[in-house]
Amino acid sequence: MNRPPGRRILSLWLPRLSAERMLRHDPAPAAFAVIAEARGALILISPCAVAEAEGLSAGMALTDARAALPNLRTAMWDPGAEARFRAGLLRWAGRWTPWAAPETGAAPKLRGAAGGEGPPEGAGGLALDITGCAHLFGGEQVMARQMIDDLAMLGLSADAGIADTRGAAWALARFGGGKFGGTRFGGARVRLPRGVAASGRLAPPDAARAATGRVPDAARSAGGPRPVATGAAPSPGVVAVQPPGAPRQTLSPLPIAALRVPAQTVQALARLGLTSIGDLAGMPQAALARRFGADLVLRLDQALGAVPEPVSPVRHAPALSARLTLPDPIGLRTDLSAAFARVLMALCARLEAQGMGARRLRFSIRRADGGGQSEEVGLARPSRDPAQIGRLLEGILDRFDAGYGIDAVRAEAAQAEPLSDVQHSGHARAAADASARMAPGGGEAFAELLGRLGARIGLERLMRYRAADSHIPEKTAHLASAAHAPPQPPGWPGPGRPRPILLWLPEPVSVLTPGRPPAAFRWRRGTHALALAEGPERIAPEWWLDDPAWRSGPRDYWRVETEDGRRLWLFEALGGETSGGWFVHGPLA
Repeated sequence: MNRPPGRRILSLWLPRLSAERMLRHDPAPAAFAVIAEARGALILISPCAVAEAEGLSAGMALTDARAALPNLRTAMWDPGAEARFRAGLLRWAGRWTPWAAPETGAAPKLRGAAGGEGPPEGAGGLALDITGCAHLFGGEQVMARQMIDDLAMLGLSADAGIADTRGAAWALARFGGGKFGGTRFGGARVRLPRGVAASGRLAPPDAARAATGRVPDAARSAGGPRPVATGAAPSPGVVAVQPPGAPRQTLSPLPIAALRVPAQTVQALARLGLTSIGDLAGMPQAALARRFGADLVLRLDQALGAVPEPVSPVRHAPALSARLTLPDPIGLRTDLSAAFARVLMALCARLEAQGMGARRLRFSIRRADGGGQSEEVGLARPSRDPAQIGRLLEGILDRFDAGYGIDAVRAEAAQAEPLSDVQHSGHARAAADASARMAPGGGEAFAELLGRLGARIGLERLMRYRAADSHIPEKTAHLASAAHAPPQPPGWPGPGRPRPILLWLPEPVSVLTPGRPPAAFRWRRGTHALALAEGPERIAPEWWLDDPAWRSGPRDYWRVETEDGRRLWLFEALGGETSGGWFVHGPLA
């Protein structure tokens, strides 16, 4: 009986991903590094190949790097853009096998590297379960070489390791082929055992295309990185392949750092004279676990296959979009409206299947000349009603430029939120809707009005007042987004006394006849005599805040009416860090 073949794991390592991602559109090779802040200082987290050749390394302080290489160009690390790029690479890897996942193992920290912000260790790689897939691409080594050639077309350096276990493949990708000598990892250079293949040839892009008769698949990956031509060629990749069933012989000469253990553990073992995995393989595991922790034993067992470590593929979020390709270009507004109506029906069906509602939608067209255009609309509340969204779409159709004709349209839910189904209840539901329209916020009808207005002038420009928990007149309310902030609930306690609807900056008053309040005063170049007065209402500043407008101390507010019929909100500043006096704060209704 033939024994079924075991698992085969391929590990791709992209050692300079952060730097080479930014250099993909750079036509000239130059020393470049990506930097990040760590403990109040800037450090290098990803130098390019040119910078490494000049002696720079990850973990080096930027000041030291500038002293060694004054013409070094740098850029701050952008975690959001890099995460999107890694997601594109993961989708590209799905071309080779459905079992692809980002690496989670941690590479050893470099000596002198400061902790702080930066890409997660081990994140510059992919793990692929290629069991039963390699023969479709001409064998394991040919398959790995095609991957490296495709990544080279993208301007990315990559190394690959293939083994029976994920830990062994991780170790071969980073330490195989004698790569762990020199300055990157430290340690002595050793050779792989007999039978472990290591190829360092990197076929140029044109040669790769001529040999395979195809454009690298990374160039055609939907949503993935695009091929570019860069002046700085990627470093030659290495493919290290472990023969099936021989993980122990392959890993024995590799350094202990290849087990994905912390640098402190590697240094502690080195002080005892244990420098290679072979030194650990024959030692009692209980003693190792007591002295160096269970993680060391776990990583050793995973690499040797005693403990399984499967590759769990990442579950991609469902694509909440719909697209329609037209047989002939269109240009009339009615045709464009009908095309968008079809894709909108499909999109709303997908939203309903996922239990989601669109909060922001992006409508796109592709013209016959290759150009395109996108427009977005926002909704005050999540929705998947084609009729409601269609009314918003009608308001932006005139913005599209058909040019020589439109041959494809697309609708996408750029922002979606969970939305539960609503059970209709006849007259009871109608009565509830009527009550909601009368309540603050307006219910569904008001939400639809906000969406229609937002499609015309921008949803971010629609604001509403929200009550604030403060006795300071200027802070009793604040502006909030009408679409995202809920309406003010009823029953919010007011100040208890009438307040002006409009507040001015305090305007000084000249007292003509002293009193509280003054019987006669001069304000705005006019003389006013007091007829009625009510008060005072004392308002004190918030002691835990330093508001420059309230440094004159507490205020006594009066509601006054002058003989000429003007009703004002008058206050006396009682004095604090600055002198007091009388002021007018606003008109009373």
